[in-house]
Amino acid sequence: MKTANVSQLRRDFGSVLEWIADGQQVEIVKRGKVVAILSPPPIPPAKPKPFKLPDFAARRKRIFGNRVLPGSIVAEERAGYRR
Repeated sequence: MKTANVSQLRRDFGSVLEWIADGQQVEIVKRGKVVAILSPPPIPPAKPKPFKLPDFAARRKRIFGNRVLPGSIVAEERAGYRR
């Protein structure tokens, strides 16, 4: 862990900031006593992969092929579910 005093922090904040950007913690000392500890932010969690919906058209074609049901059968099936 690196150490910097308050006057160094005021004079040369750029180098202290580089230490923090490199992943090091820096103790800020005033009159021989630690008054603060600066540390880099925690590593953010990895983003989850985007959810991809399955290809329903390809699945329907794989199950039913090119078969087409007449409208009367579809109407009868729908009527049966409305009870």
